[in-house]
Amino acid sequence: MKKLTTTLLLILSFFVVFGQTLEARYQPAVSGFINAVKSKNVNKLADRVAYPLEREYPLPAIKNKQEFIKRYKEVFDDQLIKMIVNSKPAKDWSQVGWRGIMLFQGDLWLDDDGTLRSVNHQSAVERKNRAVLIAREKSGLHESIKVFKDPVLVFETAKFRIRIDDLGNHNYRYASWPLKSKMSDQPDLILKKGEWVPEGSGGNHRFDFKSGNFLYSCWVMEMGGKDTPPAILTIYKANKEILSQDATTIKN
Repeated sequence: MKKLTTTLLLILSFFVVFGQTLEARYQPAVSGFINAVKSKNVNKLADRVAYPLEREYPLPAIKNKQEFIKRYKEVFDDQLIKMIVNSKPAKDWSQVGWRGIMLFQGDLWLDDDGTLRSVNHQSAVERKNRAVLIAREKSGLHESIKVFKDPVLVFETAKFRIRIDDLGNHNYRYASWPLKSKMSDQPDLILKKGEWVPEGSGGNHRFDFKSGNFLYSCWVMEMGGKDTPPAILTIYKANKEILSQDATTIKN
């Protein structure tokens, strides 16, 4: 993320370049998913989900089957259900290479076997819940960083806590603290006018922030191997790398 704004931008570009009519061999898996939604058997549908099912930060991810059943109506509102049950596998779904199968322009993604991988649709309930969480989060931030349009991500390395927010019009702000500090404390460093930079076609991306001859790059690894960290902080001075730390945790 997210995350969802970035993901949706990538999805739309993928759709233009890679989208195609769904091949017959994938249609049974999609039909099975559609029928599971149509049957209203949430317990059965919960068995077809790849967990954790991420939601837009700061909404918590759905970690397991029990949480999916509990939060099903938050994610699958009438609009999304109607979109799914009225869809035609051959016409409305596209197989997008190794990324999986998407509904329309990426509203929902399945793996090739019909397993639910992500839902980019956001219901009115989720929008309301997210607004409450954002307001609560803002109340716990230092006065210098309370104003922003959207939270983007928070991650921690062995030494630092990094927060990135969208101030509006994709103007990103970077704030960092020593790991022992709280986000209610004065940040050690605040940088604005950051840029979002895509990396390849797998969803990986980074945020770049400049300060004099220093460049702070926050890499977000949506795709990678088993040992790939969720994010990486890299700092350059005069184009020379002077620090690189893997994230140990990430919220996005």
